[in-house]
Amino acid sequence: MGTEPAPWVWLVPLRDLDSDARAIQLGAIAEMSLVPGQDRFVGDPLRMALAGLAEESRRPYVVEAGGSAVGLLTLQSGAATLAGWPDDHSAWLLRGFLIDRPHQGRGMGTLAAAAAVEAGRKLTARHQTGESGVVLSVNQENPAGLSAYRRAGFVDSGPYTGGPAGPQRTMFRSFSATVPA
Repeated sequence: MGTEPAPWVWLVPLRDLDSDARAIQLGAIAEMSLVPGQDRFVGDPLRMALAGLAEESRRPYVVEAGGSAVGLLTLQSGAATLAGWPDDHSAWLLRGFLIDRPHQGRGMGTLAAAAAVEAGRKLTARHQTGESGVVLSVNQENPAGLSAYRRAGFVDSGPYTGGPAGPQRTMFRSFSATVPA
């Protein structure tokens, strides 16, 4: 199996929030909104971005489509147990993931989740840290999120009751996994 990502991963690119355009990106993030009730699953977009910038273990990314910011996600090292994973260091934790309200329902969440796996693979290769994939937890009452992650190749690894917003499902995607057609 090669190390190059599938070509469709680049349809929704991720831009590192630590880049030179940070002020512009933070402005776009501050304007993002969620469907009513989603904030209990995700939280405030700007606060998530700032938290990602404040911690060395976090790598925040802006999700882009058509050259515009349409979402946000963070990969965190050394924190996989926060999603119910058995250890902290064998997987990147995908957290603070959201797609801006006007762009939801178009498959961007699925594409961005797959792009996050590719970003984690690159970080692992660059820093030689040893993670084997990406893990996340998603609230059981979030069917759109569960579906998007499944379509992106994440596999349900079981229940997790440690989440702040109720029962979760732990989901994992290995760097070597292929996405179902």
